[in-house]
Amino acid sequence: MQKSSLTALAREQLEAAHRASSGRAAKTVYGGNEKGLRQTVITLLAGQSLAEHENPGEATLHVLSGRVRLATADASWEARAGDLIAIPDAMHSLAALDDSAVLLTVAKR
Repeated sequence: MQKSSLTALAREQLEAAHRASSGRAAKTVYGGNEKGLRQTVITLLAGQSLAEHENPGEATLHVLSGRVRLATADASWEARAGDLIAIPDAMHSLAALDDSAVLLTVAKR
């Protein structure tokens, strides 16, 4: 059995984002290329974003801290700590409105 503190990991990754020139950091907490399910803590400093990209499979975004905006060509959703967004099967981007940590869960196709 594997146990992780997402609160502690989010804090650690936010510290790493502050040290990174990109203003972001990420760490996979479960799965990876060899698994069908992957969970990754992603941190973005306020004003940073992940450029538009494809959805690799069914995915959700759980906001652990801060505030983010997920956007597609047709719509956008703002979410804050505690919110869960089902990521649409479309090109999308993610922007941090505040220093933020999210848990991205992907079930690969």
